[in-house]
Amino acid sequence: MDDRPGHDRRCVMASSKIKKRELGWIPIYMFREGLEDTIEWYIGNRGWCEKIKTGEFQEYYERMYGERLKGSLS
Repeated sequence: MDDRPGHDRRCVMASSKIKKRELGWIPIYMFREGLEDTIEWYIGNRGWCEKIKTGEFQEYYERMYGERLKGSLS
């Protein structure tokens, strides 16, 4: 299946470009720590991941958003 035209294949925030002093934003996690926490979450939530692999999530989205999705694809 072809991707839709103009779809972002990658979206990344370059936090170094945020004017931290103006926004008062400071990162909570360093990249490595955040990545490790993310991996641990996926390991600890295998049931959620299985729903993705089996396609059960697709059934959910079709049930919840099917009509809206059909309209947006026209």
